[in-house]
Amino acid sequence: MRNNDLEKCKRFLSDCAVQALIDEVNLTPKPGLVDRNSSGVHHDLSLPIMLKSAESLRQTFEEIAAVSYNEEPSQMLREEIARIGRDGEKTMYQATGGTNSHKGAIWSLGLLVSSAASKKGLGEADEFLETAGKIARYRDRYVPNNLTNGLIVKKKYNIHGAKEVAESGFLPIKCFSLPTLLGSRLSGMKEEEARLNALVSLIAHLDDTCILHRGGSKALNKSKNIANQVLNAGGVSTTEGSKRLRELDETMHAYNASPGGCADLLAATLFIDTISTQSKLFKKEVKGVVNS
Repeated sequence: MRNNDLEKCKRFLSDCAVQALIDEVNLTPKPGLVDRNSSGVHHDLSLPIMLKSAESLRQTFEEIAAVSYNEEPSQMLREEIARIGRDGEKTMYQATGGTNSHKGAIWSLGLLVSSAASKKGLGEADEFLETAGKIARYRDRYVPNNLTNGLIVKKKYNIHGAKEVAESGFLPIKCFSLPTLLGSRLSGMKEEEARLNALVSLIAHLDDTCILHRGGSKALNKSKNIANQVLNAGGVSTTEGSKRLRELDETMHAYNASPGGCADLLAATLFIDTISTQSKLFKKEVKGVVNS
């Protein structure tokens, strides 16, 4: 029975992770990012490439779920999923012809898939985020000593990057994007509008290293300011909010900047939203069977 449960869990979590990446890239219109309308500021990427990249990572997420199933956070687990993630990066580069499409997403979604698998896919959003943070805080002794763009930006601007965000238990998701997503739905907005609001909430609050790398502090500060204006106007569904969203896109193009880190966290938000919702439905089904 355990093997059967494991197979179901790893396929479910992998499917959800890949679908989150697909939903993120299909979300339109996004400022500076690849979507159904354009490639944003990414001349080396396109919608077909992003979709191909997402599908190429299915096996990576399955393997992460398999080694994490019913396991407690530990350094051994941290290092094993990191190894699988690095192999996944190679698969991604093969699928895209050498272009980085989802490296950041492999990190964030990999940790969240591991966290969810450790709980057999059952739990609340906060539990999944907290456990992912615990896993992230273990040291990976085998991490390559490469000076990445993210590390350069972190040092230059003295900010937190993807590593610190994960170690915090993905606080930007917990505090901003997930509440914004759920609140927008409750207010009656369309799903695409709710997801765009969630993305904008991340742009408004995150020190996105992708924006800083490409556009510097001026691009980051202006992007945050306009994103907050979108939210203060009532979100993208309002006339003023829609206008400010277009201005945000124009700003990204003016600075040749892209909120890639926010896009990764949006995919992670959609993943957490899906699995926590499915977990609640499953628990209701089990309770119904027990009480019948």
